[in-house]
Amino acid sequence: MSFLHDKHTRWYCVFLFVLLVLFFLAGIDVIDRQTKSAREKFFAHDNAVATSLLEQGVSEDIIARALTSKEESTSGSNLLCRIGFSESMDINSLFYISSVKDTMLSSVLRMGLFISIILLGGTMLFLRDREVLYQKSEKTIRSYINGNYAVHLPQTNDGTFYQMLSSVEQLATMLQSQNDTDRKTKEFLKTTISDISHQLKTPLSALMMYQEIIESEPDNPDTVREFSPKIGIALKRIEQLIQSMLKITRLDMGSILFEKEYYSISNVVGNAISELTTRAVSENKEIIIDGLEQKFFCDMEWTSEAIGNIVKNALDHTGSGGKIHISWERTPAMFRILISDNGHGIAPEDIHHIFKRFYRSRNACHTSGVGLGLPLAKAIIEGQGGFLSVQSECPKGTTFTLSFLTEP
Repeated sequence: MSFLHDKHTRWYCVFLFVLLVLFFLAGIDVIDRQTKSAREKFFAHDNAVATSLLEQGVSEDIIARALTSKEESTSGSNLLCRIGFSESMDINSLFYISSVKDTMLSSVLRMGLFISIILLGGTMLFLRDREVLYQKSEKTIRSYINGNYAVHLPQTNDGTFYQMLSSVEQLATMLQSQNDTDRKTKEFLKTTISDISHQLKTPLSALMMYQEIIESEPDNPDTVREFSPKIGIALKRIEQLIQSMLKITRLDMGSILFEKEYYSISNVVGNAISELTTRAVSENKEIIIDGLEQKFFCDMEWTSEAIGNIVKNALDHTGSGGKIHISWERTPAMFRILISDNGHGIAPEDIHHIFKRFYRSRNACHTSGVGLGLPLAKAIIEGQGGFLSVQSECPKGTTFTLSFLTEP
């Protein structure tokens, strides 16, 4: 009987129960009253019969035996028939019985009218409250349909109907969350497309200019040799931009499934810097790896990408003779990888912005890059449940800390 959990239904059932009890008590009262009325009418009838017999000289003993007798006979029935009394005669011709019937009918009608008024009134109140609830719910649901989630459905009571309203409210919350997600996704895509368009303008403009220069002097080998490497650099910049944006977009959209296992830290770091050691040597810089062999839980390829981006950033901001130091440590809760350099450091006004996409410090104008390496590294580490933090002091250098949970 879960419907009794509804407050309105519960009160209506209580009302019906009380009404039935009232009807039962009123019926008993009517029966009692009609019994007394019938007794009075039959007493008056017996009185009239006794009076008539006495006036005709019939003895009191005979009258008493006649009025108290319970015996029936054929001769008695024949006598009644001869004087016009039979079982099929009209009740209205029997004054006393007709009087009892009229009194009883009047009482029953009054009682029925009284009970009907109460029942109709209670039912109308119940239906009115229900109609108000339905209208309010319908209005709120229409607001949800129109995208307005500021209003709420009534959920102050138990019962099946209120459980349904609660489910509709949860559905509205899910729709609101989905709408917010869709809106943010559209804003993200809009911003991303705008950023990509802005970032592609410079290398594309350079490519067009180089192509025009080479086209204008096709027979000049010196011109071709001069601008061909520049075309390669511009193409590499475009490729780097597109690849980085594809990776960071996939991470943001949650379409990357990290395949985490226990890997040797030396293997992960070695994989991360394999393509950067030659650059470091050519720029007279040194990458130092320091730490005992340990294993930690991560995705090998993506973590190597994050470490490589941070090391590349360190190479970009470290002068000739600089050192990039990679070490690690384990605590009961975390495994940390520390990447430090002795470059010129990050200015205080820039340190809170370095993980923003395409952010380029005023002091970084002389370095290559598109401003996506550090945001991509942060997305990779956080996507695996880790943390990426930075500490820097001008002009002593910068330390990036990659923190991973020790328990998967």
